[in-house]
Amino acid sequence: MQTTKTSDDQIALNEERIIQPFSRRRFLGYVGATSALLATAASCKKDPIVNNTGVDLGSGDVGILNYAYALEQLEAAFYTQVVLTPYSGISALETEYMTDIRNHEVAHREFFKAAITAAAPSSIIPGLEVNFSSIDFTSRTSVLATAKAFEDLGVTAYNGAGQLISTTGNGPTYLTLAGKIVSVEARHAALIADLIAPGTFAATVDANALDSARTPAQVLAIAGTYIKTQINASNLPS
Repeated sequence: MQTTKTSDDQIALNEERIIQPFSRRRFLGYVGATSALLATAASCKKDPIVNNTGVDLGSGDVGILNYAYALEQLEAAFYTQVVLTPYSGISALETEYMTDIRNHEVAHREFFKAAITAAAPSSIIPGLEVNFSSIDFTSRTSVLATAKAFEDLGVTAYNGAGQLISTTGNGPTYLTLAGKIVSVEARHAALIADLIAPGTFAATVDANALDSARTPAQVLAIAGTYIKTQINASNLPS
């Protein structure tokens, strides 16, 4: 006889699956459990506008979800390219690491895409055009340096966005999800740092052993080097 989990139990189960191997069945189950929670966000949605100000991320919690979706698009595109065109001398273990990170970033990207589409389909931003012309994908040094920059950026982005999520409605649930994703991003950052120089996995923390945080404006200014599509974050919470 099949038992029915409470919504909180189901959410917790699905959140854990972010860091496990990704599959269509697992992804659809994750989206189904999360879509209902995101539904109330539709009331504060703002349709994405593409004009001379760029792609509008929107406002409220939906805007923050779009912001995270944009960053996950960038990371997923980067690691997809790394796996497609491995750098010279890449080892079997490094290939495995890069493939695992790619799978995580694709899972994050697809989660945000499906969740926002289910809750507020007219508010989701389009697929972004990336620009990786400054990266030498044949060079281990270039690829790992960029990977470290992206992972460190992702960690500071989620840390900075946490305070912008509402404290009412589904806000606490969104914050929990962001916390679980940023912990995965931090693991990526530690691994990449250690590949570059063994023993430097925690080199970016401050004197209090805390990771730093960046505002969306600061993050997008850095990410803009690699995102060709213009992004308008002016309506995000502050």
